[in-house]
Amino acid sequence: MGDRNMSGECSLQFDPIKSLLAELHAEAYRDRFRFISLLPRLLSGFLRGKDFSEIMTPASMKECYIPVSREQGELLYLTARTLNAKNVVEFGTSFGISTIYLAAGVRDNGGGIVIGSEIEPSKHTRAERNLHRAGLAEYADIRLGDALETLKNLPQPIDLVLLDGWKDLYMPVIELLKPNLRKGSVVFADNIFTFRKSLRPYVDYVQSGQNGFVSTTLHVADGFEYSVYTG
Repeated sequence: MGDRNMSGECSLQFDPIKSLLAELHAEAYRDRFRFISLLPRLLSGFLRGKDFSEIMTPASMKECYIPVSREQGELLYLTARTLNAKNVVEFGTSFGISTIYLAAGVRDNGGGIVIGSEIEPSKHTRAERNLHRAGLAEYADIRLGDALETLKNLPQPIDLVLLDGWKDLYMPVIELLKPNLRKGSVVFADNIFTFRKSLRPYVDYVQSGQNGFVSTTLHVADGFEYSVYTG
């Protein structure tokens, strides 16, 4: 699988990955005003008793970044390195910022694959382009379509998972992936504080101690659930 980083160096510290991530995080920062413009639509929908997934659609948010923060990305990379992750799964690739961090971790571990899922075609195209620019395309397989279909029949065992797509799908996605999780694998879930109500069933599921996980909510960005699968 191409030239692998066997020197122990961190790919995040070198170009093209370093400069590309700086560019993408800067674009995401500027893009926050685009999301702010959607707030009246969200507020109107909430007042009518609708939840986020009913108000907004992937198509309506196809230009919005809504990425992981740099701190979250570095945590994803470090966790992948700690686990010596080879098989990583990502629900909600968007423009591929988080995928770059994960794929860099896989590359620096000596090889493997990040299997992602993105339902919006334009974001899928942008994510693939960004991975090529980062020199990480061979370490990522971004699948276009419904995650409940694209994430079926994955390689076993799964070492690391990131849930950062539509919030009402966190539960069905984790239930889909759970049979393939290896003991000691880690599952991250984003936006826990922003979507407290929508993600309450998911948080209860992983924190209950009855479903094979031990878990805590990290106060990183807008809430990052950190769950270890104990089997």
